[in-house]
Amino acid sequence: MSYDRSELSLSHRHNGRVPSAHRPPWSSYHRALRVLRRACRWQRRVATLAALGYFAAFLTLTVEAPALMARPALGELPTGLLLAVVQIPVTWLAVLLFEYSARRFVDPLARRVSRYAPPADDDGRAQA
Repeated sequence: MSYDRSELSLSHRHNGRVPSAHRPPWSSYHRALRVLRRACRWQRRVATLAALGYFAAFLTLTVEAPALMARPALGELPTGLLLAVVQIPVTWLAVLLFEYSARRFVDPLARRVSRYAPPADDDGRAQA
């Protein structure tokens, strides 16, 4: 899973200058939160496409190629039934992919966001 690490870098240049070290207290929080949201969206898309993509391919083959689906694959087992049974492991694989990417990419970003204090509102209190 890739996300733009440059958003969290402190060495951004603006008009050829390195910005001062003094930044508004909310800037890092919002940048980290934006990167976290992007990683979560990417994670959902990949897992959804893995599970639904296989299901859509199975349905398409069922409608468009019934002769192929009726042809025996393993012994007397029709190809369509074999592909239907394989949907269960493919779904579990999508779940495992989702869990792996959450632990590997999204959870570290969530920990980074939780280190920042939420931005204060106009009264100077932290927002809930």
